[in-house]
Amino acid sequence: MSSYSGHSTGPRLDEQIDEVGVEQEHVSLLYRRLDDLREQAANRLSEALRNSGGTQQERSQRESTVAMYTKQVEQFGAVESGLCFGRLDLDNDERHYIGRIGIFDDGDDYAPLLMDWRAPAARPFYLATAAAPQGVRRRRHIRTQQRKVTGLNDEVLDLTLARHSGRDDLTGEAALFAALNADRTGRMSDIVETIQAEQDRVIRADLAGALVVQGGPGTGKTAVALHRAAYLLYTHRQLLSTRGVLLVGPNDTFLRYISQVLPALAETGVLLSTLGDLYPGVTARRAESAETAEIKGRPEMVEVLAAAVRDRQRLPDEPVEVVVEQDTLLLDPRTCAEARDRARRSGKPHNLARALFEVEIIHELARQVAERIGADPLGGENLLEEADIAEIRRELRQEPEVLATLDWLWPVLTPQQLLAGLYASDDRLANAAPELTEAERRLLRREPRGGWTPADVPLLDEAAELLGAADRDIRPRAARSRQQQIEYAEGVLDIALGSRSIDLEDEDEGEILSVTDLLGADTLADRQEDGERLTTAQRAAADRKWAFGHVIVDEAQELSPMAWRLLMRRCPSRSMTLVGDVAQTGALAGTSSWQRTLEPYVADRWRLEELTVSYRTPAEIMSVAAEVLAEIDPTLTPPHPVRETGIPPWDVSVPVAELADRLVEAVHRAAVEVGEGRVGVIVPDSRVDELGRAVTAARPEVVVGEQPELVNPVVLLTVAQAKGLEFDTVLVVEPERIVAESPRGRNDLYVALTRATQRLGVLRTA
Repeated sequence: MSSYSGHSTGPRLDEQIDEVGVEQEHVSLLYRRLDDLREQAANRLSEALRNSGGTQQERSQRESTVAMYTKQVEQFGAVESGLCFGRLDLDNDERHYIGRIGIFDDGDDYAPLLMDWRAPAARPFYLATAAAPQGVRRRRHIRTQQRKVTGLNDEVLDLTLARHSGRDDLTGEAALFAALNADRTGRMSDIVETIQAEQDRVIRADLAGALVVQGGPGTGKTAVALHRAAYLLYTHRQLLSTRGVLLVGPNDTFLRYISQVLPALAETGVLLSTLGDLYPGVTARRAESAETAEIKGRPEMVEVLAAAVRDRQRLPDEPVEVVVEQDTLLLDPRTCAEARDRARRSGKPHNLARALFEVEIIHELARQVAERIGADPLGGENLLEEADIAEIRRELRQEPEVLATLDWLWPVLTPQQLLAGLYASDDRLANAAPELTEAERRLLRREPRGGWTPADVPLLDEAAELLGAADRDIRPRAARSRQQQIEYAEGVLDIALGSRSIDLEDEDEGEILSVTDLLGADTLADRQEDGERLTTAQRAAADRKWAFGHVIVDEAQELSPMAWRLLMRRCPSRSMTLVGDVAQTGALAGTSSWQRTLEPYVADRWRLEELTVSYRTPAEIMSVAAEVLAEIDPTLTPPHPVRETGIPPWDVSVPVAELADRLVEAVHRAAVEVGEGRVGVIVPDSRVDELGRAVTAARPEVVVGEQPELVNPVVLLTVAQAKGLEFDTVLVVEPERIVAESPRGRNDLYVALTRATQRLGVLRTA
């Protein structure tokens, strides 16, 4: 039940039982206080929700109050499991309990009962060693199940008592190894109880500037990034709760996998997103070739899009006839060119510059109309006054023929229209991208249907910058939103009317006021809008121009230059945490150099932290992966594994015709071996359908495909889908084909081989 790693002899059983009893008493006190706090927050939330009306300032204050107590209730529920996990006994006889949130006594002295793991005073729990105890005499790890203490692990850091363990780089070894050897659940868990010194250094790094966290497989990069988000929100609450934190992950499966970590750390305000979701209103999931994605990710696409916009600002080869009330007006190419040049010189985005272009064209058309209807028969000056000409201009702006001509010469475009039109036309691609080869333009060519790909999202965002938002685009959206609110309110009122009693006499019923006599749908819609409570993350997700207080990117090495432009627009302060491993870059548009990636945005003003210890990948598996790493780049050093499992990886060569049957057998064995754990089957992209059918026919519970639910015991997926994930056992199928099919095949194989925490098996056909 208890191990004291610093003692030469362990405590007697009765001492162990007494210690557990002491901790149980304190943990019970913490939960009683947590229940009190949760009840107080729930009562105040209920009271705030009951209040209505008042001035605009009072309504705004009520919304802030509701948001605050809603968050508190969520936080108290999130930390219910594992509230307290540690204790520090200091040299000055003080004792600090460490947990997921801070809890204080409600007495006069407001004494701390539980210290938040992010507080500066809690840092020795993660950093103290026997060689550098930082004033700590003993560190205790407390294991709980729900509200019950189930075990203790002590480390005595007094050098006069401690027995050297030979691992000065690790703290809390017993708790760490227990977490590493535990079965995977299909959801990532936090590491708040077992943070190591090199991880703590990254988590608590300064908010300002760009921080790159480079680390090999299993070094805890993702966990560090998530805990850093929680730490920054705790330390810089006022700034980040207003501006928000964005965390970008590689795919939806990954985001579901990590979705429980931040709530368990009492943080629910971080926006989790993939690159394909970073343009509001677009969910980009369409697949495309790696070669096409690489072209879209090139920095040259900035000029391609600018040229595509210019290409839509047409100049006629011949005079354009504009028929207005049976009168034919002419727009000659020179007039159109002068109007276009003036609009371009303004430097305004395309849609906003349209107004300047329109003024010039309308003036020319109005001049022609004025000459015809206001000409002096005797040859004198025009008989029309300036007010008459202004009225002609106003009427011309409403003429369908004039508007159609303007739309042809200088159309108002959405980013989607610009990009879809570019992809759909050989001529437009040739005009906008003459520097691309014909083969490269063919890769971009597609009809405007089937949805968007993740690589399109940075291009849509770039196009939005070049186009700007037009008033004619904004007003319909606002009108649609308003209409939706009114329709919702009408539905509410219909329900209210339907609930009236019908037992009254007809003559009496007319004298009773109904809800619609007192409140109209438009008024109710106004109240609904005033009372709308959106979190910072929700507001940020809907606003393309939102500037986040901090941006965290996982698998950052996969991002293209165009994706980096998008993220830098989302974070003008350049306060970023970029987590990745250049040895695991799989995308053709990805990076092999952090310096080359960041130089255009921050020059050399960025910091690098390296994680060198692999906690997930055992030594037996890392030795296999290290051989692949040496083929990728002999100068790269694999991370140092902290443990051995005693289970050597196996490698079997089978005939191609027998692969499916042998894989089914291997899945059966692996599922039995892991028990309650998880099995990941990683296959080449081209074999997903075939091998997926074979495995699911034998084991229907196996999940296959683009967005697997990792709570299932066995998952079959590609390397790209496995990025950032981990399983107890991994079966890698046809590694030679994984290498051959991918432009960066060895990088992909390195990723596949390092997803396992316990066992690795390889089935090859060559």
